[in-house]
Amino acid sequence: MKEKLVTTLRDSKTARWVALAIVSFTMLTGYMFQEIISPLKPLLESQLGWTGSDFGVVTGSYGVLNVILLMLIVVGILLDRLGIRFSAITAAIIMIIGSAIKYWAVKFVDPAAMMNIFGWELKTQIAMAFLGFGIFGVGVEYAGITVSKIIVKWFKGKELALAMGLEMACARLGSFVALAFAYKMAENISLSTPILIGVILLVIGLLSFVIYYFMDLKLDRQIASGDAEEEEPFRLKDILFIITNKGFWFIAILCVLFYSAVFPFYKYGSDLMVNKFGIDASNAGLIPSLLPFGTLFLTPFFGNLYDRKGKGATIMIIGAVMLILVHFVLWIPSLNSVIVATTMVVILGVAFSLVPSAMWPSVPKIIPEKQLGTAYALIFWVQNIGLSGVPMLLGYVLDKTNPETVIKIKAAREKFIAAGMDNGEVAEGINKLRESGEILPWDYSYSWLIFIGCAIIALLFAFLLKAEDRKKGYGLELPNMQK
Repeated sequence: MKEKLVTTLRDSKTARWVALAIVSFTMLTGYMFQEIISPLKPLLESQLGWTGSDFGVVTGSYGVLNVILLMLIVVGILLDRLGIRFSAITAAIIMIIGSAIKYWAVKFVDPAAMMNIFGWELKTQIAMAFLGFGIFGVGVEYAGITVSKIIVKWFKGKELALAMGLEMACARLGSFVALAFAYKMAENISLSTPILIGVILLVIGLLSFVIYYFMDLKLDRQIASGDAEEEEPFRLKDILFIITNKGFWFIAILCVLFYSAVFPFYKYGSDLMVNKFGIDASNAGLIPSLLPFGTLFLTPFFGNLYDRKGKGATIMIIGAVMLILVHFVLWIPSLNSVIVATTMVVILGVAFSLVPSAMWPSVPKIIPEKQLGTAYALIFWVQNIGLSGVPMLLGYVLDKTNPETVIKIKAAREKFIAAGMDNGEVAEGINKLRESGEILPWDYSYSWLIFIGCAIIALLFAFLLKAEDRKKGYGLELPNMQK
């Protein structure tokens, strides 16, 4: 009798890579929408009257519901208790709802309208965009932990880090597209156009998850009918095991610090290029877009290296050192060379490839598979504290350290609106005032110290993680692939 070589779908190399491609596309659409307004800060200021704090509040709202309402903990438990298929579809629907609210806020809400919440006077547009992006943040993080568990399910003992690296590369492609093209699209068509396109792509991403639903269903049926060992079901008491694990916390804290020194750069990098390095706003997003573009190739490369050679903790240390170098050089007040800025962004892309390529595949070495959904959710929850707090802090510090710029932009906008100018004419008028020097550039020298601090502490926790691995024998320095 001929021996049956493929016992389940995941034993088929073709099937598992197809499954990866399907779910990676949905993450691409999610990350594209996540960064869709990042290069639009100058237009949001001139056309809608947003301040640096307004921009920081909206971009920081991404993780507010996840952190304050503990939504990431909730969805992590749902993932472990109700399964991958339910979680994938639900996450995609939440992303669509949140993105649609944000689009509606930017497109249809009057920028001058105000609302009162518990005695606070708030701009209605900012409040609605805050709500929409916050809901979207719940969905995309839910999708992220679900996809992480999907990859472990299909690739454990095989090309795990390579698969995670390729998925992250697809996600970064979405970031690259948003950073590189959103401004030109908004400038040539309308401010809300790139946001609408992001919503449409998220709907297509939902359809991708529907296709995966049937692949996962078939795999589970094969596992149930075969000799494959079934995981013991998740129980709430397993959370105690996770939160008492020192190695878990070292990875979680390293994650929040590292990502807090990278993702907010997406939000403010384009504006830094305009104000510190003198690049035209229509092209400023191209340099920050090099960051995710580099990860398209390097994250899978480093992931494959980890699969075959190991050295996961060492890889994270090297990445943290590079992060410190990049932000220090970008911070130097007297340095305004475009070539240097471009070089630093490329190096940042290498660092951004190194750390995640080793960090995420290391979690299954510390936490059992039945608890992975909750473990990833807890890490994402800690990460979202930084992804919410750091952009808000940057925006606040930016306004407080540039009071003259804030006042002059507001006064110029009010003057142009009173003269009957439309949003496009207002934007053109403010740009002319900037070019003439009447409105001073934003000074980022104080804000950028926040990035440097995060990077230095991240390095400390990378060393602590390596020491804990040596003590507990997690195998972070060992290859992932089993012979």
